Amino acid sequence: MSQVVLALDQGTTSSRAIVFGQDGLPRGLAQRELTQIYPQPGHVEHDPEEIWRGQLQCAREALAAAGVSAEQVCAIGIANQRETTLVWDRQTGKPLGPAVVWQSRVTAPHCARLRQQGLSPLFQERTGLVLDPYFSGTKLAWILDQHPGARERARRGELLFGTVDTWLLWKLTAGRVHATDPSNASRTLLFNIHALDWDDELLSLLDVPRAMLPEVRPSSGDFGMCAPEWLGAAIPLRGVAGDQQAATFGQACFTPGAVKNTYGTGCFLLMNTGSTPVTSHNGLLTTVGWTIGGQTTYCLEGAVFIAGAVVQWLRDGLQVIQTAAETNDLAQTVPDTGGVCFVPAFVGLGAPYWNPRARGTIVGLTRGTTRAHLARAALESIAWQTHDMVAAMQRDAGVPLAHLKVDGGASRNDFLMQFQADLLRVPVRRPVVAETTALGAAYLAGMAVGYWNGQDDIESNWVLDREFVGQMPVDELRRRERQWGRAVERSLDWEAEPAEGAP
Repeated sequence: MSQVVLALDQGTTSSRAIVFGQDGLPRGLAQRELTQIYPQPGHVEHDPEEIWRGQLQCAREALAAAGVSAEQVCAIGIANQRETTLVWDRQTGKPLGPAVVWQSRVTAPHCARLRQQGLSPLFQERTGLVLDPYFSGTKLAWILDQHPGARERARRGELLFGTVDTWLLWKLTAGRVHATDPSNASRTLLFNIHALDWDDELLSLLDVPRAMLPEVRPSSGDFGMCAPEWLGAAIPLRGVAGDQQAATFGQACFTPGAVKNTYGTGCFLLMNTGSTPVTSHNGLLTTVGWTIGGQTTYCLEGAVFIAGAVVQWLRDGLQVIQTAAETNDLAQTVPDTGGVCFVPAFVGLGAPYWNPRARGTIVGLTRGTTRAHLARAALESIAWQTHDMVAAMQRDAGVPLAHLKVDGGASRNDFLMQFQADLLRVPVRRPVVAETTALGAAYLAGMAVGYWNGQDDIESNWVLDREFVGQMPVDELRRRERQWGRAVERSLDWEAEPAEGAP
C-alpha cells in the first residue's frame, strides 16, 4: 500500500489540505475560503468553528481527491496563519469569542503604552519582535480584558490560549493535546527565543496567566494522534510550523543566507541565519525557523501586511476585476502605471516601517488613469514592499542577496515576478511546486516518521519552474525608487494616535 503525507495549511483567507507523495508532488488538494469579519475599522476577526469545520472538510476532500484512505497516511503536518489568537474553554472546547486575526490593529493603544514605558528593547531582546499589534501577546491580553473574570478562569486552567495550530491540534486530538512549536511560539511576544521557553517577566507585563499557554514541542516530533472519528483512522500528528517558516523549510532554505519570499495575503521574506539569532537594526524581526532533533534554526523576517490582499480588494472592494489572475494580462495592456503609485497600507505598514497609523494611499491619479493602471500599480506595490524588506535584510545580514526563491499564490503572476526581478537585480526563482507552505509542513511530519530521510531528500525534490532576470535600466530604477519613497511618506501616520480603548 503506497504511503502519503497529509498537510493542513490553514491560511488567512482560506483553509486547504494537500496530500503529498515521496517526490514532494501533490496527489490531491482541497480548498475552502474563510469568511473575513471586520467589526470596526482596523479590526479583523475569524470564526474559530469555521476554521475547524473548513479545515476538516478540506482534509477529507483532499484524501478523496488523491484516492487514498486514512490508513495510507503515515503522518499529518500543520502549517498555519501565525499570530491569530484564540481562547477557548478547556472543558467544553467552546471559543471565548472570535479569533483575533494577525492583521487586526485593535491593540495599537496597548502597544503604544508599552513603548511609552520604554519596554521596546526588553521585548525585542527576549522575543526578537517589535511592539506591534501584529503579534499575539497584546491580542490575548485584549481578549481577556473583554470578558470579566476571564483572567481568573485562565489562572485556574479553565481557559486555554492558542494560535491556529494549537486550536487545530486540540480539535484533531479531541482535546488530548494542547501544544505548539517554537516557530509559532516565537510570534507571540511571550516566548524567549534564546531560552526557548515562555518568559515569566513578559507574561507578567502583559498580565497573561502561564497556565493557559500550550506546551512547546519540536517542530518535527510528536503532537499526538488524530482521533479516528475525524478521518477514518488514527493518524500520527508529527509536524507543526507557522506558515512562513514552513514555506522556508519547503523551499529547502537550509543554509545560512538562503532567502525565500511568500506572496500570499501578505508578503513574508525569511532568511536562514543558522543556529544563532541575529538582532535586526533595520526594522526586521528575529524569529525561530524550526526545531528538529534538539537543533534550532533561526531566521530574519520581514512582513508586509497587504500583498495579494490588494488584488482581492480590487476584485471585491472596487470590483474593477473579476478574478485575481486577470491582473497579469491587464497590467501589461499599459506600458507603465501612468504615474500612479499605490501604497496599500490598509492596516498600517509592516517591515521595515512598522507604522500602524499608515493608511492606503493612491497618488498620481489623472483623468487618463484606467483600471489597467490601477491593476499595474497594485501589483507593483507588492514588489516595491518586498524591495524595501530585502534592502533592510541585506543591511542586517551584511551579505548581498544571491537570488530569491518565491512561492505563494501571487508568485504565479509572471508580470509581478518579472517586475520583482527588475527591482532586486538578482534572479527570482519559482519552483514547480508553489504550495511550499503545505509542503514544508508535510516534510516536517514525514521526517519525524522516516518517510523522508532528511534534508538531502528535500533538496533533491526542489525543481525550478522558471527563473526571472532583471531588465530595468539602473537610472530608471533609481527614478522609480524615489517616486515610491515619496508615496510611502504620504501614507505614514495618516490616522491620528488612537485614544485609549479605541481600535
